[in-house]
Amino acid sequence: MATDESNKLYAPSASRNAGVLCDVVALVAPKNGDALEIASGTGQHIVAFAAAIPAVQWHPSEVEATRLRSIEAYVHDSELSNISAPITLNATQVGWGETIAPKGLIILANLLHLISEIEAATVLQEGARALAPSGHFCIYGPFKRDGEFTSDGDERFDSDIRAADSEVGYKDDAWIKRTAQNAGLDFMDAHEMPANNLALIFRKS
Repeated sequence: MATDESNKLYAPSASRNAGVLCDVVALVAPKNGDALEIASGTGQHIVAFAAAIPAVQWHPSEVEATRLRSIEAYVHDSELSNISAPITLNATQVGWGETIAPKGLIILANLLHLISEIEAATVLQEGARALAPSGHFCIYGPFKRDGEFTSDGDERFDSDIRAADSEVGYKDDAWIKRTAQNAGLDFMDAHEMPANNLALIFRKS
């Protein structure tokens, strides 16, 4: 069955960072089992993960219909058998963690700065519930470091998104670690990534 190319969304940043993200994810991916990507966006990342780590069954998710169609198109064209159909998931809603079969790995990229602190805390709490014992949670994106921006560009971007919604914006890496710990996640490591981003790795207690 052919897929409609017009359904595919394309994010240049996802194309640029897919390789380095795969390298970090490979360090904590289970030898087999299931992995969930929260807010899979265009679908570019999940296809890259599945190609790089074929022993894992990958589960994309999104809340927006246009993005779900894009994910479906990328998955179809990849012809990879280790990617499940995308599920509709609003990760900022309380309770979703109990509806997901336990996963050995959960990945979240470029979402936390676009939602409020309350919503971000919910994502972490519910993600912890959805993890299998000793499962890993990999969080990628732009963060403040000890309360400070790492560049003028990051500060401008934060100001721009806060101008549209004062509840959102960059989260501090220390706040992420505290909130994750309260959710039952132990901080394991931080990886410096391109464009001043971080990949924060946690493990379920």
